[in-house]
Amino acid sequence: MLNIINRKFRERKLRRKPIGLLLVILAWSLAIGWLLALTNNVQGAVQSEEIGTVDVVPAQYQIGQELYLEKCSNCHIALPPSVLPTQTWKNLLEDSQHYGVQLKPLIDPPRVLVWKYLSTFSRPLQKEEEIPYRVSSSRYFKALHPRVKFPSPVQIGSCVSCHPSAAQFNFRRLTSEWEESE
Repeated sequence: MLNIINRKFRERKLRRKPIGLLLVILAWSLAIGWLLALTNNVQGAVQSEEIGTVDVVPAQYQIGQELYLEKCSNCHIALPPSVLPTQTWKNLLEDSQHYGVQLKPLIDPPRVLVWKYLSTFSRPLQKEEEIPYRVSSSRYFKALHPRVKFPSPVQIGSCVSCHPSAAQFNFRRLTSEWEESE
């Protein structure tokens, strides 16, 4: 009789252990998950404040972006690659005549790094679409500015009228007029 009672007691004890262990694991998992969620929210808030460019640029393209900004923003506001199709950027990189100005061409390897950055973040042309030479004739530029009435001709320098931080390659920040219209 004593053996039967001892056996039943051990069986109950074994049943309680897995349930208790599962509850401890569940509580631990919830606590860790909650802490990770808090950490990610804090990191996300910091990262979004730091992002000035239109796209988040992975490390392998950052040198290309830096070279692009260094070379192009000496004379004018550097445009985000997404406003022109890939073929336009290719033509601009290969042509020493840049909108009527003779440029010292980029030579390899910097040109390759800039090309990898621009080709990754620009957009493809559609079949039968003409390659735009100017920003104003790019359908991507028009698509990114659907409610904007531009003066003719569109000048690259006029970007700052709506994007006050455009000279710092920050096209996310808009003037208060455009911030309120969204």
